[in-house]
This record gives sequence, C-alpha cells and structure tokens, in this order.
Amino acid sequence: MGGYAGSHHDAVLGLEERKLARLVCTCDPQPDTFLAQQSAWRFRERGVYVFSDYSSMLSACAKHLDLLVVPTPVHLHAEIHRAAIDAGLAVYLEKPPTLDYAELEEMIDRDRRAAKASLVGFNFIIEPPRQVLKRRILDGEFGLLREVRLHAMWSRPTSYFRRCPYAGRLFVGDRLVLDSCLSNEFAHFAHNALFWAGSASVASWPQLSSVKAELYRAHVIESADTICAEARTENGVTVRLALSLAHAGPCSHAETVVCENATIEYIVGQGAQIRWASGKLERIAWELFDPLLQNHLAYLRYLTDEAPRPATTLTDCRAFVILNALAFVSSGTIAAIPAEQVSLVFNSKEQKDYVSVAGLDGVMDEFAKHGRWPSANGWFRASPPARATPAELPRLQERLRPLATPLPA
Repeated sequence: MGGYAGSHHDAVLGLEERKLARLVCTCDPQPDTFLAQQSAWRFRERGVYVFSDYSSMLSACAKHLDLLVVPTPVHLHAEIHRAAIDAGLAVYLEKPPTLDYAELEEMIDRDRRAAKASLVGFNFIIEPPRQVLKRRILDGEFGLLREVRLHAMWSRPTSYFRRCPYAGRLFVGDRLVLDSCLSNEFAHFAHNALFWAGSASVASWPQLSSVKAELYRAHVIESADTICAEARTENGVTVRLALSLAHAGPCSHAETVVCENATIEYIVGQGAQIRWASGKLERIAWELFDPLLQNHLAYLRYLTDEAPRPATTLTDCRAFVILNALAFVSSGTIAAIPAEQVSLVFNSKEQKDYVSVAGLDGVMDEFAKHGRWPSANGWFRASPPARATPAELPRLQERLRPLATPLPA
C-alpha cells in the first residue's frame, strides 16, 4: 500500500466509482502501517479484504479475481507474476518487469501460456501525441530517423537512498536488483526513447546491436546515480541517454528525436514541438492526461477485447532490460566521483541534503547532444567504455559481483 502502490489504489478507486472495476482485496507486509490510507480509500465500506502476504491473498481470493496489480519491488515481480498466471489471472505489472534478462525470458515464456498478456506499466507509451508522432515517423514524414536522445536530471535527497533495503543496490543477498537511475527513476523515459526507435509498427521497440556506457556515483551507494549510455539498434538508429540523480537543481527530462528533415522535442507532461529543417516550428496540442488512470483504462479495454493488445507487453521490454544490463557490462566499473567535486546543498524547507557535482551539467549536455563521453573530458575514469553486445549478457553477474562491495556505515 506504500509508495507507488498508493497511486494504484487511487486509480482503482476512481475506476470503481465509475463502476468499471471493483477492488476485492489487497496486501502489504505491514498493513497496520497504512490504517489512515485504508480509511481514506474506504476499504471497510467497499468490502476490501486486507492480507499481509500475496500467497495468502491469492489462496483466499483468486477465484473472485480477474486481474492482479503488482506494484512491488522489482526483484519480487517474477515470483508474483508466476503465482498470478498459475492462478489464471491477468497481470498489471509495474515497470520494469525485471532487470534480469534471463528472468525476463522466463516471464515471457510463462506469459505466452496465459489467457491474456500481461501489461507492464510504462505509463507514457499511450499518450495520444506520442502515438500520432510515432505513426508520422513510420510514414516517413520527417525523413530517415537518425538519433534519439534522452537528457534527464532529477534531484533526490541523500535520504532517498536509505528509504528501503534495495535502493541503490546491485544485489540483495543473492537476488539481482540492479537498482540505478536508468533502471528505476528514468526507466519510463528510457523505454520511451527506445519506443521512438522501433520501426516494425507503432507498437514496436528495436533490437539492440550494441551498447556503450559510463557509470558514475556521487551518492554513497553501491550502484550508479549518473549514467551516460549509447545504444545502436539493428535498424541503424543511435539512442543516447544522459541521466543523473546527482543534481540539486530543478528536475528536467527531455526526449529528442532527430530525423533527416526535422527534430522532435518531447517533454512528458509539458508539451512537444517539431523543428523542421526549413525553419518551420510546429507545436503539438497538449491535453490533460492522467497516465496511470489511462493505463488502467487501456488495459481494461484489452481485457474486454475492445483493444488488440496491452500498451507494453513483456516482450516489448526486451530492449530496455538488455540496454540496462549491457550498460553495466560495457562500463565495467562504477566510477566514484571524487569528494572534492561533490557538495551538499541543504534544502531548509525540506530539511534534506541534496548532492551537487561541479561541472556535471555541461558534461551531460555535451554527451546528450554530441556523444562526447565524460571520460574524454577527463571525467574520473582512465579510458572510454568498451562496446558490449547481447552475446555478452551471460557475463552480467560475473561483471557485477566485483562491484557489489560493502558500503561505509
């Protein structure tokens, strides 16, 4: 019930008020922690059963269910997905489905045996302007697609990485977690970037031929809070990502789609525009859009045979999961940004510390726009990254284990 699960409860309550769905049951390891929320969601009046674990919930209630929503920590997704499919349920699985490429293939295989394909909750794929622009790209209106860029800088306090046992971790025990700015906070936007590069249909993502990446950290974490990654697709598109949580200023994220005759600038929740090579500027009309509610509605349309497919299937997530994995294989290390380059910015209103890195904005901008690697600017590693291919995926855990070192208290 905590975290993003609360947003799902809000969305389902909205659906229930419109008589489109009914919440039968829910679970949380510590349900008594959320008594106020249960009251606000009117669980008693709605007749919602509350459990402390999903196994007990499914044993008691599966025969009364059509759909299971899974907004749990990522490393628990596969086992809950398995239990739901075995119980004959459709599954709305929060993003990302998993960060283990081998586990993803097992989930895809399991999903093929289900009556209905699972939805993975990458929320922005169904935005109407995005769908229209993707069709225009495929129709060749803007000329050849050359490059997709994502430049995203978000501020997160140092306490953010202490919010739960898996935050900023590569492993929890023997379980692969691979939590990073790419796999977690910017996962939606990275999946969006890959969506632009899919050429088979509007609902398509590319196959990756190779990935190069440099991984850095400024926070005291095991994984990376700053990533520069460049993927090459088999259809000849370059996808470049400049991402960081080592930032104390305003949050920003922007997707840029570079075509032969025009450049599309797309910012989720704000707007989009097309800069034509001729000098013409075309602005895209933007309407209020509740992504989570609309994703629930879209999946319900699929479950009732009003739509041909979910917005993002497990198979559609291959490119994202492979990109994330190969970023770690390519980088080979997570370079710690030297303490003299890092400063703490105290937010007196929030009473929280934020990390700021000297020169980071310029380095990330150079990479996003021009592909100039941070290491080429002498930025905290001796050599540029190696190019990693999907054939190297079996080396993922081998490359990660030496990086999984104990952190200072």
